[in-house]
Amino acid sequence: MQKKEFILISLIFLMFLASIALYPNMPEKIPMHWNAKGNIDDYSGRGFGLFFMPLFLAIIYLFFLIIPKIEVFKKNINEFNNKYFFGFKLIFVLFFLVIYLAIILSAKGYSFNIKIVILPALAVMFFYIGYMLKYVKRNFFIGIRTPWTLSSDKVWKKTHELGSRVFYAIAILTLISLFTEKGFFIFIIGLLVAVIYLFLYSYLEFKKLKKR
Repeated sequence: MQKKEFILISLIFLMFLASIALYPNMPEKIPMHWNAKGNIDDYSGRGFGLFFMPLFLAIIYLFFLIIPKIEVFKKNINEFNNKYFFGFKLIFVLFFLVIYLAIILSAKGYSFNIKIVILPALAVMFFYIGYMLKYVKRNFFIGIRTPWTLSSDKVWKKTHELGSRVFYAIAILTLISLFTEKGFFIFIIGLLVAVIYLFLYSYLEFKKLKKR
């Protein structure tokens, strides 16, 4: 394990420590979900609300560590892991740390628009995804994995070059949606359109390749 991985382990560990320290002074009900209008619409018990996020991140992080060891295209994933995957893992952990802090502050009675918290964090994460997609090679865990990208290096490469630009666009759209009343709705629709578009693009590229 590289030394920089301890940054991620430390962040997750600190979330566990914070949950333990805060537990006695937190209310019985903890906000856990906000609707598209930014209003709290679901609560959980104190224990689940405080420990779900660090436990979730710990499980996902273990999965991230396992991926390079069980991947079929080990060489491809190891090269990517050493250069670009750590950045994604860091942003992923920080994204959920932001949500964790929003939950804590909201439970403590602080009032704020969750859209201002979540959408910029999503924009940063999708921008980095756009950056790293240019460099990820064919594998079964990371990237735009369709039956057609997984069956051809050429289709994989072309789809991910396009996907990089698409995810940059989603990041920009997400920031723009911050200034509208239906920010979450715009983000979800934009992401859905992007996923369908890239799925169809990979299929069409595969069909073109087969005709040659």
